[in-house]
Amino acid sequence: METKLAQSSSETIREAVRRRYGATARGELSSCGDKCCTSTSAETLGYSTEQSTITPEAANLGLGCGNPLAIASLQPGQTVLDLGSGAGFDCFLAARAAGPSGKVIGVDMTDEMLAQARENARKNGFANVEFRFGEIEALPVADESVDVIISNCVINLSPEKARVFAEAYRVLKQGGRLAIADIITTATLPDEIRGDWAAYTDCMAGASQIGELEEMLRKAGFEKIKITPKDTSRSFIREWLPGKQIEDYLVSATIEAVKPKARTANG
Repeated sequence: METKLAQSSSETIREAVRRRYGATARGELSSCGDKCCTSTSAETLGYSTEQSTITPEAANLGLGCGNPLAIASLQPGQTVLDLGSGAGFDCFLAARAAGPSGKVIGVDMTDEMLAQARENARKNGFANVEFRFGEIEALPVADESVDVIISNCVINLSPEKARVFAEAYRVLKQGGRLAIADIITTATLPDEIRGDWAAYTDCMAGASQIGELEEMLRKAGFEKIKITPKDTSRSFIREWLPGKQIEDYLVSATIEAVKPKARTANG
């Protein structure tokens, strides 16, 4: 790709991400060279053996950087939204927690991922899961209709993260929560990484610092913001870009926040 990353439009960046994950869904892992972050096991990311075995095998593409379900505390009957749902792995786990009276919506902008997710749902009888085409910066979801938003290593890929959090705030019910696993930076990335298209689409170059994320969440209206780095994640992150010591700059983290309830006249 000839255009420099720093000079590229948001749509150009999104299209690069779309092509990369379309190739992943088609099984063309060689399309992203030796920088693919698609070999991390579910157990390494924090999922239990049970979680990794009760979901459709075809749904686990190894694309995450953590386990958002571990902090989601999902309850039966809840409506759950997964930002960047891929082949549906986290959606299917959420569907089991939400139960028949609950609902899970997965949103993804990659046709190939959506087709795979819908087929996984059909083959495995997940009637309470729906997959919608859309961008996480403009969610195809009604206002105040979601109890919990989950996401796994996706928001770092957005060139407009503030819009993502504003949209998340819009669709959450009052008292609704974010439960996200994502990549953050712990030090300024070297220029060679920040300007690398492959490093961006492989969840590295687009990561933000904790302070930047906290500020975006506050501006969106969220409260009770909690971002928790997971230092143990450096052991698998170093494999994403061998020999570059990328683990010195990046770490997986959980991101939690709450949309406040409307305050009454008395308080």
